[in-house]
Amino acid sequence: AAAGLSYVGAYVINTYKSYDNFLQDKYALLPAVIIICVAVVMFVIGLIGCCATFRESRVGLRLFLAIILVIFIAEVSAFVLGFVYREKVKTDVQGTMRSVFEKYDGKNPESTVVDYLQEQLHCCGVKNYSDWTTTQWFNSTGNNSVPQSCCQQEAKNCTGHLDQPQEL
Repeated sequence: AAAGLSYVGAYVINTYKSYDNFLQDKYALLPAVIIICVAVVMFVIGLIGCCATFRESRVGLRLFLAIILVIFIAEVSAFVLGFVYREKVKTDVQGTMRSVFEKYDGKNPESTVVDYLQEQLHCCGVKNYSDWTTTQWFNSTGNNSVPQSCCQQEAKNCTGHLDQPQEL
């Protein structure tokens, strides 16, 4: 279990590099760091439990049970806090995404991240393609279209024009 948690934490940290323009708050990595720390603690606790069982030590087994109960309470608390604050995180991420979309010009690094995000997640805009209609890029192009990264991969002749929303 500790190895699995370590992998998940490392994967989240590695994935963060692709989306760091959307998650400008460095505290977004805090859950991944906590997961890795929990994995290390779980490994140590597992060793304590194994040693206590092997030696048939009542004190060691009681210590092991107490530590497991504390971890369980911490996990339940983390779940409850995540559930309670999920809307705040959603609002914060959408606000940051909208500001990055406003800076989109098709050339700057933020534009590359937006294109990458839309291609990887198979999406267009923050909520849908109509989010692009309020951006400076949409108004400056004057051709009533969204970026090519909004096009479906199967759509061969997609131009990004809003008169063909089925291709977006």
